[in-house]
Amino acid sequence: MNKIWIGIIGGGLLLAFMFFGTYNTLVSKTTAIDGQWAQVETQYQRRFDLIPNLVESTKGFLTQEKTIFEEIARARTQYGGAKSVDEKVTTAGALDSALGRLLVIVENYPNLKSNETVASLMDELSGTENRISVERRRFNELVQDYNLTIKKIPTNFIAGLMGFKARPYFEASSGAETPPKVEL
Repeated sequence: MNKIWIGIIGGGLLLAFMFFGTYNTLVSKTTAIDGQWAQVETQYQRRFDLIPNLVESTKGFLTQEKTIFEEIARARTQYGGAKSVDEKVTTAGALDSALGRLLVIVENYPNLKSNETVASLMDELSGTENRISVERRRFNELVQDYNLTIKKIPTNFIAGLMGFKARPYFEASSGAETPPKVEL
């Protein structure tokens, strides 16, 4: 009779350890995703700090390109108003698109490209875009690992029970595969 109780208690403890271990793993992965998103946001903040300088430096040359500056301002506002990581992932694409069009415009104006201030800002922005790309890739890798984990048995039962849901990947905005068209 004692062996049966020892077996039941041992089995119960084993299940409890598995449950808590799985729960802690999911919490760790979720926290890692949030931490990585903070890295993405750090690079976005760098970009946001550079954009006003780039815009101001180019406004004098590009008065006819007013709409692109308005789009950048609107996209920055939307991103700033997003409350959750998921909302920010979604709204980041609009800024990427508007900024891409601005970069093409700058490339197409030789006088603007030769301006020392603009050239320096463009170099900084280019470096920032590379950093953002790296951080987004890392974010997506963590999301992929987490999403795979919560789909596997038996973790999927514990994830469902404890309210862990799949996280969205950062995806390029619709039309990002098509280069912006600039008519001079």
